[in-house]
Amino acid sequence: MLIFLSELIGTFLLILLGDGSVANANLNKSGMKGGGPVLITIAWGLAVLLPCFIFGSSSGAHLNPALTIAFAINGTTEWSDVPLYISGQMLGGFAGGVLVYLLFKNHFDATSDPNIKLAVFATRPGIPDKPFNFLSELVGTFVLVFAILGIGNVGGIAGGLDKIFVFAIIMSIGMSLGGLTGYAINPARDFGPRVAHALLPIKGKRDSDWGYSWIPIVAPILGGILAVALFNAIPWAVQ
Repeated sequence: MLIFLSELIGTFLLILLGDGSVANANLNKSGMKGGGPVLITIAWGLAVLLPCFIFGSSSGAHLNPALTIAFAINGTTEWSDVPLYISGQMLGGFAGGVLVYLLFKNHFDATSDPNIKLAVFATRPGIPDKPFNFLSELVGTFVLVFAILGIGNVGGIAGGLDKIFVFAIIMSIGMSLGGLTGYAINPARDFGPRVAHALLPIKGKRDSDWGYSWIPIVAPILGGILAVALFNAIPWAVQ
């Protein structure tokens, strides 16, 4: 139960702060409208960092089904715990999307562009091209998981410093690849809020683009699996 609650609340905070930054920078009449992609990328890094500090000791603060599955394949996480992780992550993502809507409801009402409203909740490619969009999400998540595994190779890390490294990884991926698809690199980050967008009574919204939604689910999971496979194939002990 602790795993479920930790992942639920942690992912809720992730989406509240992450999607909140997108709303803050893009919705009309927000005091930070026009903040731009740099603000959003930094905010997403911090949105991962804060719940990692809070829940790192209780669940590992995966906050991401792709990471959970990768850790299970790697033997770090028990397969029997995977349903607890993923159900908490998905519910947390949905709840975070709902609260972002409630907090910014007046700003959603003041914004006419339905694509901007969807972008608060879910990722969308800059250029729709499913094979390349899939590859972008796969590569981004590969880098995420491979780099997180690589933190274990760094000796003498003081308590909590590993979380700062995760912040740096998220920032690096976002600054380098984020413009391609919005770098979901996390099925819970995209699917839960996308469901919230579909169900909430958002004024003037468009469809939730379910035709694209499978990419930020499948590609990150595959990218995580490939990262574990390569990481475990490298003879790290050989000098």
